[in-house]
Amino acid sequence: LHIAVLVSILCLIIYWLIRDTHRVKNLSGKHVFVTGCDTELGNSLAKWLDKRGFCVIAACATEREGQELRSCSSLSLKTVNLNLADSNSIARAVAFVTEETAGEGLFGLVSHAEGIAPVAPTDWLRIEDFHSVLDVSLLGLIEITLKLLPLLKKAKGRVVNLINAKGLMAFVGGGYTLSTWGMEAFSDTLRIEMQHFGVKVSIVEHGFFKAVVNSDVFEKYLLRLWNRLAPEIRNSYGEKYLIE
Repeated sequence: LHIAVLVSILCLIIYWLIRDTHRVKNLSGKHVFVTGCDTELGNSLAKWLDKRGFCVIAACATEREGQELRSCSSLSLKTVNLNLADSNSIARAVAFVTEETAGEGLFGLVSHAEGIAPVAPTDWLRIEDFHSVLDVSLLGLIEITLKLLPLLKKAKGRVVNLINAKGLMAFVGGGYTLSTWGMEAFSDTLRIEMQHFGVKVSIVEHGFFKAVVNSDVFEKYLLRLWNRLAPEIRNSYGEKYLIE
């Protein structure tokens, strides 16, 4: 028993020593680009990375949100406006990152975005309802990743895709679940392909965060979808279904 305890302690010490050798050192000067910094998760992450000493480039939806983030961060943190549903906006953000990294490459890309997710039965939705989510949370993130790969290869950096674990449960119609599952598949494929270049690709399936949920907003959105339905679809469900 004593020998087993000693071996266990020795294994634990070896584990900690090996783990510490994988810690990133000399954080100063390493650039990390974080998308979705207008959300609570992205905003908090940008601030945390900034405090750790990284050169953070934070993508926000509006200039006002960028100003608020800069006001409570160090001078090394930079912000850029980004609309993931707009290829021109993505191109401008990539050009900004390229200029900021000054030929050193990009050490990290942290992708996080959640499009507007209609919550309703699938046949209540139109194709544009799917686009409102997929264009941002899947295709937009894929596009900006592809355009930043040359910088990531140059620095032998890493891609970290933040995916809400609740999106992996297919319990509601719309593009939300499609986008999360799609990012999982894209990340898994990219990880295999980028090993050749020394670029790491990780998925972080985060949990739930405290948020103020306005049920009135959901109810109004649901009613709007209901009211635009063709009579035959509405009749097939019935008023009782809507109320329940």
